[in-house]
Amino acid sequence: MKTCSQWVFTAALSSALVMGSAFAADDKAPIKIVTNNWTSQVVLSYVVGDVLKSKGLNVEYKPSDTQLQFTAIASGDMDFQVEVWEGSMNDAFQKSLKNGAIDYGAHNAVTREDWWYPSYMNEMCPGLPDWKALDKCAAKLATAETGTKGRFVGPPADWGKHYSERITALKMNFQEVSVGQAATLWAELQAAYDRKQPVVIFNWTPNFIEAKFKGQFVEFPTYDPKCHTDKSWGMNPDALYDCGAAAKGYLKKVGSKNIASKWPTADKILKKVNFTNDQIAAAAAMVDVDGMKPEDAAKKWAAANQTSVKAWTN
Repeated sequence: MKTCSQWVFTAALSSALVMGSAFAADDKAPIKIVTNNWTSQVVLSYVVGDVLKSKGLNVEYKPSDTQLQFTAIASGDMDFQVEVWEGSMNDAFQKSLKNGAIDYGAHNAVTREDWWYPSYMNEMCPGLPDWKALDKCAAKLATAETGTKGRFVGPPADWGKHYSERITALKMNFQEVSVGQAATLWAELQAAYDRKQPVVIFNWTPNFIEAKFKGQFVEFPTYDPKCHTDKSWGMNPDALYDCGAAAKGYLKKVGSKNIASKWPTADKILKKVNFTNDQIAAAAAMVDVDGMKPEDAAKKWAAANQTSVKAWTN
C-alpha cells in the first residue's frame, strides 16, 4: 500500500511525463517547405509557413525544380509542397506516392493549364478557339526565330509539359519557344496586348491574368489519361500527347512521410489547408500586379483570409 508521499511522487512524475511529452510532440528540426518558380505557389508557401510558425514550429523554405521536388519529398529530403497541379505534375506526383510521399488532399480550386490567346485574335483567326483554326493561322504567329512556323511561348522547361510532343503528334505548323521564368510569359503577353498583335502563350487558371486580360484557352482534342500512355489512343496512332490538358484538373498538396511522426501539429494543419480559385488568383496578383514581395503578400493574404486560416488551425 502506497504512503501519502509515494502518491504525491507518482502524481508528480505522471504530470511531468505528460508535460514532457506535450513539449516534445513536435520535432525542433525545421519542416522544409518547397518553393517553386511561379508566384501563387511562393506566396501561399509563405502563408502556410507563417501559420506553422505561429504554432511554434521551425520552418525552412527550400527552392526546387518542379519535377525533382517529388523525388526529394518521397525521400524525405523536403517535406511539403502546397500546389500540385494535375496538368503538369500528375506523372511525377503519382510516382512519388508509390515511393513514399503522402497525398495531403485536394484544394477546392479547379485548375487548367494550356495554350492561351488574347480574345482579339478571334477576328484574326476565324474558328478559334479550335486548335485547327489556330494551326491555319500559324503564319500570323511566325517570327524570325521560328521561320515559317507559328511561335508558341511555352513555360519553363522544368514544368514538365509536353507541348513540343503535342505539336509533333498533331502535326501542327508551330514551334515551342520556352521561357526561363513565368514573368517572361506575362511580359510577352503584355507587349503583344498593347499592340494588339497575335500571340499564343502557356497560361493557367487560377491566375491573376484572367482579371487583367481577356482571353481564352485553345481547345485541343479532349484529354484522356491514355493520351500520355497509349499511342493507339487518339488522332495519331503513332504518337503520345495528341490531346489537350485536363479542363478541370485537381490542385493538391503533397508531403513527406516524416511529417506525421516528427511534426504532428503540422500534420493536422496541412491536411486542412485549402484554397479556392479566387484566393490563389489574389495571392498572385499581390505580387505580379501590386508589386509586393512574396513574404509581405503572404501576411496581407492571411489578414484578408482569417476565416480560412482559423479553420486550418482549429
